[in-house]
Order: sequence, then structure tokens, then C-alpha cells
Amino acid sequence: MQARQTAQLAEHPIQPEMTISFEQLEEKAVPGLLRRCVTTSRHLAGLAMGALAAMIHHWQPGRPRGAFYWLMRLSLIPTARLLNKDLLHLRFPVQFRRRLEFLGPTYIKLGQVLSLREDILPQAITEELKNLLDRLPVVTFDRYQELIVDGLKRPIHEMFAWIDAEPLGSASIAQIHRARTLAGEEVILKVVKPGIRKMLETDAILIMMLGRVLQFILPQYQPRLVLQEFTDYTLREADLRLEADNAENFAANFSDMDDICFPRIYREFSSETVLCMEFFDGVKPDSVAAKTLTKDEREHLIHRGAAAIVRMLYQDGFFHADLHPGNLMILPGNKCGFIDLGMVGRFEDSLRQKMMYYYYSLVIGDAVSAARYLTAVARPAADGRPREFQRAVEDAARRWHRSANFHDFSIGRLIMNSVTMGAKYRMYFPMEMVLMTKALITFEGVGNMLLPGFNVAEVSRKEITKVFFSQFHPLSLLKKGLRETPELLDALAKTPMLITHSLKVLEDVTPQQAHHPLKGLGASIFGGFCLMSGSVMMAIDKALWLPYSLLFGMALLLILRRD
Repeated sequence: MQARQTAQLAEHPIQPEMTISFEQLEEKAVPGLLRRCVTTSRHLAGLAMGALAAMIHHWQPGRPRGAFYWLMRLSLIPTARLLNKDLLHLRFPVQFRRRLEFLGPTYIKLGQVLSLREDILPQAITEELKNLLDRLPVVTFDRYQELIVDGLKRPIHEMFAWIDAEPLGSASIAQIHRARTLAGEEVILKVVKPGIRKMLETDAILIMMLGRVLQFILPQYQPRLVLQEFTDYTLREADLRLEADNAENFAANFSDMDDICFPRIYREFSSETVLCMEFFDGVKPDSVAAKTLTKDEREHLIHRGAAAIVRMLYQDGFFHADLHPGNLMILPGNKCGFIDLGMVGRFEDSLRQKMMYYYYSLVIGDAVSAARYLTAVARPAADGRPREFQRAVEDAARRWHRSANFHDFSIGRLIMNSVTMGAKYRMYFPMEMVLMTKALITFEGVGNMLLPGFNVAEVSRKEITKVFFSQFHPLSLLKKGLRETPELLDALAKTPMLITHSLKVLEDVTPQQAHHPLKGLGASIFGGFCLMSGSVMMAIDKALWLPYSLLFGMALLLILRRD
């Protein structure tokens, strides 16, 4: 086998300038829950004490050293063993990043997700977390091949003619190599590292326990919800079948756009722990080769990229949630390629529609409507101030329209700033909002690489307007009506029963006078009509809450009426 691999590598030599050095992964048994809990608790305690040490070390000159200062110094004496001497004098954000790296892949991934949460974390911490390791240790090539065989239950020589011994990349969950099938097709092999799934599941339990504790201490930041979202996303990433599903869903959604490409999935060479997908032979947007494109070619790429991202976000509600220049490719024929589809975001229909209206209002200059729609998306805390938040967002939108370009005030940065303001007014947003904002900021950054100073508002306005008016197309309205037909038919089928039961209830409770045997009958019939109409409206569309609430209220008044 070794001789065969050597011959294969001789046939496909690795270019020195493309070789990336990786540390060797020391494979160990996955610790149990109790041991992992002790390790994690030790680092958390060390981080807390390190924060005190950093505060003391960076005490402002000239600031009085009162009782609080000396109390902090005394509290460090019994906990000195918890402090890492290498971290002792570092700023707290740096200590936080280093502790996450010490704890391993799960917490590195957590830090990468937290680096996006500028809406709930100080900027100093989110900026430092962006420096987390993105090139993690790799397993040996022999071990990598064993993982492929374990995952696919077939010998390698029955599937692949060649696998590159040098990894293309190594993240917290998986390791990637180039390969070639027996049919001669160039592919990428992505394999989950050994023990990662079990480690993620163990750490998920601990992280959720931490979330419950922090919820009592810092309820205004919704830590339990944030950490729950993280564990859900991370556990899904460890199942490569879901990434295969994502790639095929994206390809189906963009089947009518030939210049937007997603890698083909080779299902026969894929499983829960192994993913085989098409190799994209292209260049990165930040590469030297990309800068040699003509202005027309670069403008085409920007417009097609904008069309793809706007469609993902506001038409399909299914979008690439890990966008950065490394996951975007410029392919032959001036096409846009999207790779690494393990992390995706989803907007439910109601949220997607509100976000579309918000984005559309922004780019057409309607600051009032934009602020109203964004406020409707947020979840106010018990002491939330939605009206003040809405006014602040409205002012920010007006300022953006005076300088709508990447350098001064980008639309992605505007949305992120608006979401970040939410913490001040106790208004909080779902994780999908943050992922959406990251996608927009990435698009703006890539667009500025290709065409410095491009007009973000103009490009966005054209694409979002298409999506906005497409929902009012007769065919779209017909499809929406057909989706609601089963509920409407169900409501109509139940109508006779609703009338019968309504009249029976009204008959039982409506007072009858002996000298007027028909008195109350008209009220009973009208009350039954109100109940029937309200029930039908509620079945058709729960958004029509005001009309059917009035009808139910009218029926209740007639029931309780006494002559």
C-alpha cells in the first residue's frame, strides 16, 4: 500500500507553495462525562481567577487602590494553582481564547460561533475569538485511510484510484484530502476525526448545564438559548449525511441558475462519517488570479453572488451559514461556486417574510418600515424597550442611506449594528439573524475585493426587488392557495358538526320564557353563525386573529346574555 501511495504521489506531486504544515493529532480515549466535567470546571475556574488577575495587572495608573482592589488580590492567593502562569498577565479576551483552545475542538467551535455574537458579547471578546485556531492537528494518512474503510465498509482500492497523502485542511470536526475515483473523477474526501462525535455529545451535556447556570446569573443575555443553538448546530455538522443533503438541496434550489454551482455529492462513497464530493478547480476571490479578471467579469460575479445570497435568504429561507472567502470559488466560465455546506441557516416562513420586508425597506430607503419589521423579529425581555429600539434602528437606517458603501457604512454592518443595539434595549434575536448578517458582510467583503467601492445599495435593490415582487406573481399566489387547500377543506368538512354543536350549546344555555317559546332563537342562530365563521377563519389562517377573535367574542356575549 505504501509503495502504491508513493507512486500515486509521484504522479501528482504536491506543489511546495501550496503545502500546508499540520501538527500531528495525538489520538486519545474520549474522557467520560465526570472527567470531562472536572477538566472543564477547572478551566472555567481558572478563567474566572484569570479575569481577576488581568484586572489587577492592568489596573489603571493613578486609580485609587481601595478595599475592592485588595480584596481581589487576597482572593487570588488560595486559587493560585488554577492559574496558568503563561496566561497570568494576558488580557481577559486572550485568556478566554486560549482556554477554549486548551479544551479542544468542541470549545474551539463554540468560540468561533460566539465570535459572531456581537449582539451579546463585548467587541473586544468577539474580535479576539476570531483568532481561534483554524488549522487543527491531523491524523496520520494511514489512520485517515482506516477511517474511510470504517465509514464506507469497503476497501479503498475498490473506490479510489488515488488519495493525496497531504491534507487540504483540518478543522475541529473533519479532515479533508483530495482524491480520484476509479472512473477518473476528481473529488474531495471529508472524514470525521476519531472520537469527535462522542466528545461533542459529552461536551454538549456540559455546555447545556453551564447554560442553565448562566441563565440564573445573566438572564438578560439568554445564555441558555444561545448555547442550545450552538449544540444543535454542532451536532448536526458531525453527521456528514446532513451536509450531503444540504448540497443537494442547494443544487435543486438553484437549478435554474447555471452560473451558481454547488459540489456534486457521490452518495455511493459517502456515509455518516465520510463525505465524497466534487472537486472545484477554481480560484479564491482573494487570490492574485482573481485580480486579473476584467471589470465586466468582476461585475458579473458580484451581481450573480448578490442574486444567490438574496435568493437563499429571502426566497428559499435556506442559506449557507459559514460564508467566508475560503468557502467561495470563482470557477471556469466566470461561475460562482459555494463549498463547505455543513452549517446552514433556516428561516421559517413568517421570519423569512419579515426579514425580506426589512431588507427591502432598507434598500429602497424606507427607514420607518425597516425599523418596524426588525422590531417585530426581536424577542423583548421582561424589561425590554421595543419603542426606543425601533427609533434607534430608524435613525441608524437613515444614516446608512447617506453613505451606503463598503468603506463607510455597509448594509451588513448596519444590520449587525442594529442587532447589537438590541442588547441595550433588552431585545434579542435568533441565531439565524446573526448567521444571515455574517452572510451579507461576507458578500460585501468579497465584492469589495473584486470591485473596490462597489455600490451595495444598488446591487441589493435590484435583486431584493425581484424576490419581493415574485411573491405576488399569480403562479406564486396559486401555489400558496393550493398549500392551504387541505386546511380549508378540513374546515369546510367540519362546518356542519360545528353548527350542530354550537346550536346545541346555545340552546342549553339560552334562557327560554314560557310565554315566548321562540324568544332567543334568533340570537342562537346568529351566535352559531359567529362560532362557525370564526372557526373557519382560524383554520384558514391563524394570522387573521383579530376578525375571528371578534366573532368568538360576539358568540360569547350572546351565550351570556340574559333577558
